[in-house]
Amino acid sequence: MDHRIPTPGRPEPLPSADALVAPFSAGRGRCEVEVPAGACDCHVHVYDASYPAVPGARLTPPDASVADYRRLQRRTGTQRVVFVTPSTYGSDNRPMLEALATFGDAARGVAVVDASIDAATLRRLHDAGVRGVRLNLSLGLTNSAEQMAPLAARIADLGWHLQLLMPPAQLATLGPALRALPVPVVFDHFGRISPSMAGHAAHRLVLELLAEGRAWMKLSGGYIVTEQGPPGYGDIAPLARSYLAVAPHRMLWGSDWPHASASAGHQPLPDDARQMALLADWAETPASLQRVLVDNPAELYGF
Repeated sequence: MDHRIPTPGRPEPLPSADALVAPFSAGRGRCEVEVPAGACDCHVHVYDASYPAVPGARLTPPDASVADYRRLQRRTGTQRVVFVTPSTYGSDNRPMLEALATFGDAARGVAVVDASIDAATLRRLHDAGVRGVRLNLSLGLTNSAEQMAPLAARIADLGWHLQLLMPPAQLATLGPALRALPVPVVFDHFGRISPSMAGHAAHRLVLELLAEGRAWMKLSGGYIVTEQGPPGYGDIAPLARSYLAVAPHRMLWGSDWPHASASAGHQPLPDDARQMALLADWAETPASLQRVLVDNPAELYGF
């Protein structure tokens, strides 16, 4: 019997190919591309029914644990992870913080807080591994972009970033406000910009902010913004490459596991190994893939 203790944050020894399946992920088997050591999945949620959902929560998925996620790592080849507090829990960060404690040094967190949070609480979050705050204006219960500036002011001294999710029409109006923030901005899920919106105002603004060094982009949730759908998600490639071409040193990747909106029936459940293979295709070279999966996350999250 093998009594070795798995290294925190690293997948356990791989089982047979037939056994390479993970909860809340379509398909089976290991990713078909060579994933570099230290690769980071920068957008993952955990769910635990022992913590109550906030009133009005629109997504209430089944439990999805760190142990479940480790099974996904066997398929995608990642070793590091960023846990993000989902809209389901509002500003209750306890499930995310428990995931950080369970996963160990190979994990970082993005919390949800309000501008009234005190400095001591922010410091405790930092010590636990949190490196950013998410403001969800698209799917969550937060409904005001006016919170951006006060939140950014509270987290600036910690070296954190502000992670944003909002409708593209709203994003297009916020250029001056985003440029005035004292912290970097991270857009998740392709900025919520669909492929048919390439060249429109929100897309142009994101490209400008990336080029100016004010923003980062998570190439996550392609299965959400696609208009063609699986299995190829062919319309996502030009959008991904538009971001990669402007700021390759500001690109990140995330699986968005456990795909809460897909579990709710809004999209087909994606194959995460296939998502990783699509990223490799967009990146085009091993050096570019290394930058997106290893170097960029190490810089932003402090691995």
